Amino acid sequence: MTYPGTILKAWQLFAKKELGQNFLADPKTAEMIVKRACITENDTVLEIGSGLGALTVHAAKKTRSFYAVEKDSRLITLLKNELLAAGIDHVQPINQDIFKVDLQKLAQGKKMVIMGNLPYNISSQVLFKLVENREVVDRAVLMFQKELAERITAKPGEKAYGRLSAVMQYCSETRTIADVAPHLFFPKPKVESRVVEVTFFHDTPFSKRDEAFLFKVIKAAFSKRRKTLRNSLGGSEIGISPVEAARLLDMAGIDPTRRAETLDPKEFTKLTEIIQQFVKEP
Repeated sequence: MTYPGTILKAWQLFAKKELGQNFLADPKTAEMIVKRACITENDTVLEIGSGLGALTVHAAKKTRSFYAVEKDSRLITLLKNELLAAGIDHVQPINQDIFKVDLQKLAQGKKMVIMGNLPYNISSQVLFKLVENREVVDRAVLMFQKELAERITAKPGEKAYGRLSAVMQYCSETRTIADVAPHLFFPKPKVESRVVEVTFFHDTPFSKRDEAFLFKVIKAAFSKRRKTLRNSLGGSEIGISPVEAARLLDMAGIDPTRRAETLDPKEFTKLTEIIQQFVKEP
């Protein structure tokens, strides 16, 4: 693994701030992350933001099927050079924005393992994309800004618990794999990073169509964090009044004066079932 600063200087390139580019510069850390990801030769791996190949080289050695998605066209040739130097010829680079990549098509009916060192500005959106496509995603091993990682794993009642926490914990189990210090990147970011593994459940209470309504209820509940559930749900996009919200919350066995951050995913599920029935048959 060549030091990112050396590669960029040789090609007269620079890290783009607007793309959130902070390249992992320590091969031992990359090796540790891949080892803890427990990738096997039978896994189909898709890496989001392959960059200069820090994770790509180590992970690709573990499996025979690997897609390297990189939005920055400047880096594709550099990535290919790093793979060539490592004697790796089975990685398929994809020069595309991850939000335009058809995961269903790439998976070809198989479950994929997703990896990546994600820029903070797209981390939440990437997670929601994976949730929507989890029928072809077995698990994801992703590096986030530590603050966002804490939101993913936060429990009800904790300050960091929010919409993202509730959605992720409804459909997956999460665990922290490692913390990564700023000095292990180039350029050095101002924040700490954390690697989290997300393993999606095979079964969840709702169908995909009904699940969309669950996520709408969760979004509405957290839209006004300081307000009670009665007031945050009432008058929201789900189309019920505060009075109706209070009655439906009572029916779900939830005190209308509670706030969204105190509800666990099971309570959101129960509440959604009741609201959904009311909306269908007012």
